[in-house]
Amino acid sequence: MVFRVYVEKKPGFDVEAQQLAGELRTILGMTGLKSVRIVNRYDVEGISEELFAQATPTVFSEPQVDNVSNDLPDFGDAKVFATEFLPGQFDQRADSASECIQLISQGERPTVRSAKLYALDGELTDSDMDAIKRYVINPVEAREASLAVKETLKTAVPTPGKVEVIAGFNEMDAAAGQKFIDERGLAMDLADLEFCQKYFAAEKREPTITEIKVIDTYWSDHCRHTTFGTELDDVKIDDATVKAAFKRYLELRHELGRDGKPVCLMDMGTIGAKWLKKNGILTGLDESEEINACTVKVKVDVNGEDQDWLFLFKNETHNHPTEIEPFGGAATCIGGCIRDPLSGRSYVYQAMRVTGAADPTVPVADTLEGKLPQRKLVTTAAAGYSSYGNQIGLATGQVDEIYHPGYVAKRMEVGAVVAATPADHVRRETPAPGDKIILLGGRTGRDGIGGATGASKAHNVESLELDGAEVQKGNAPVERKLQRLFRRGDACRLIKRCNDFGAGGVSVAVGELADGLYVDLNTVPKKYEGLDGTELAISESQERMAVDVAAEDVDEFLATPARRTSRPPSSRP
Repeated sequence: MVFRVYVEKKPGFDVEAQQLAGELRTILGMTGLKSVRIVNRYDVEGISEELFAQATPTVFSEPQVDNVSNDLPDFGDAKVFATEFLPGQFDQRADSASECIQLISQGERPTVRSAKLYALDGELTDSDMDAIKRYVINPVEAREASLAVKETLKTAVPTPGKVEVIAGFNEMDAAAGQKFIDERGLAMDLADLEFCQKYFAAEKREPTITEIKVIDTYWSDHCRHTTFGTELDDVKIDDATVKAAFKRYLELRHELGRDGKPVCLMDMGTIGAKWLKKNGILTGLDESEEINACTVKVKVDVNGEDQDWLFLFKNETHNHPTEIEPFGGAATCIGGCIRDPLSGRSYVYQAMRVTGAADPTVPVADTLEGKLPQRKLVTTAAAGYSSYGNQIGLATGQVDEIYHPGYVAKRMEVGAVVAATPADHVRRETPAPGDKIILLGGRTGRDGIGGATGASKAHNVESLELDGAEVQKGNAPVERKLQRLFRRGDACRLIKRCNDFGAGGVSVAVGELADGLYVDLNTVPKKYEGLDGTELAISESQERMAVDVAAEDVDEFLATPARRTSRPPSSRP
């Protein structure tokens, strides 16, 4: 049986509804709009009526500030529509509600679905309502939902077929190759594809679509940094300060004997560290085969005792995902920043956010075709970033948003974090035959597939509707659990090597742990059934980690989360 409840903020607490009403009047020009009501709807299946009644005032609502009803509220003459997340998209509201009910019952986790109802009162035409729906519903993540009562929350699960082998791949000519790239939504160019053809021709076989997608991820601009690696052979600079800096860069190259290396943005960005290292100034840099984040060795005064610690830095850009899905893009920007130093077994404690946007006060009618309105981008991205940061407990000390016409075509979303850990928490060893790979954290779903390659593709007016799966859906409470686990020395010292589920998912996270291994995708924990081999192989998330553990340490490591420690997790073991 499906139980349903409607929850609406009481007058004076309905801040979200009042804010939306103001935006619709000022940004969309809906002068005939009188008021907006927003109601959260929850459907629950798999629990008793008694448990549902117990969860209503504790999980779904706050009695002090919410009005609750089991029947559709009376909206009078208002125009009403509802929205829900697309199938396969992570719904944190529903997921958190399901987990809280399980905590109450100590039983099985029920199925929960959430939706949001909008009731708009005023003189609004059908075309006005269409414009409002386009403003409220981002097709990348959501759709209009039915107001009807549900008989069941169970959905039909497709049976995944065999992974496709690309028949005729090696014989494709240029025209067929370009058509293949376009139809499959690949980030690689024709030259990349021709290189793959030569490789698989030498192997005397055709590739699977999984192999092509993994290669596409590794060769994306996000991973390979092709833009930063582009050779610059004709540089013209007008600004005197920039010209002086470029001259200094060329002098450093000569001093380091790098005149034969290509001039590129990557070389410019790393030349300083190379010079400092050669001249004996950069002495604390921690270097190893395990590359998680920039790591520096430092001495830390802990209660009067000098201790060896590791200090880690990481920054992340999420320009593309924030452009098409601002809440999730900005949330996973900070989540992705945390992910890398976290995989280095450190605790992230401070952050910074720098963003760029066009004028958010311009009318929606002036929005560039195929884009979300600037106001929507700015406010929703800010909400996504703060939501994730608040849930995981991370202080952001510096926040700057730059407004400039240059950000009309694509927004800038940059996050940066710093982290630290006692040096003796980190054990770095080369994986050996017989070791076990343990996957930690969130389960795998379709969200986050192609995030790296999406940042490398040219986008058009259809990108907003077609690229939704590329944006990860952040789950801050799960990453927070990983943070707490990795603050424990008894857990970290059992880890020989760790890698996060960034771009490329399990195929990259596990593939980079060792020079060669077999991955059984059937053992990957899933959010839901129906995922095929390619989806399991490349779905990415910042809430998942792969750790290499010696076979004899597996049981001890798996028991660690349930084992209490008498020491504060931040103290020296």
